[in-house]
Amino acid sequence: MSTIDAPLEWVENVGNLRLPPRANQRLQELMDRNNEDLLSDTERADLESLVELSERLSLVRAEAIHLLGRKPE
Repeated sequence: MSTIDAPLEWVENVGNLRLPPRANQRLQELMDRNNEDLLSDTERADLESLVELSERLSLVRAEAIHLLGRKPE
């Protein structure tokens, strides 16, 4: 595996990545509607996309936090 140098500030910023507030709010709304079995096909596709994005952000954040030697918040 190759390694590269990265500025500490950059790795810290990656470790702080989150969904933007509006996207997170939409994700919560869609998950609630999904629990009530009320999603349209379009909403279901939106939910799947937001979940995938959230999961990818979590993985990237976890790697950055690991590199920093910190525990997740």
